[in-house]
Amino acid sequence: MVKLVRKSQTALEYLVLVAVALLLVSITLRIVIVSVRTVNTAISNYTKEMQKRIIEDL
Repeated sequence: MVKLVRKSQTALEYLVLVAVALLLVSITLRIVIVSVRTVNTAISNYTKEMQKRIIEDL
């Protein structure tokens, strides 16, 4: 009985560690995705502004 409780406790600890790892990965991915979107928006705005200025100078 004690071995069974210890095995189930070990399995539960393993599942908790896996859940924490997945949570950290999902948070990291979310941060990366938001950052990439922000950079893409900034680059897009910059290129549009540069196009405007170039056209105005012609």
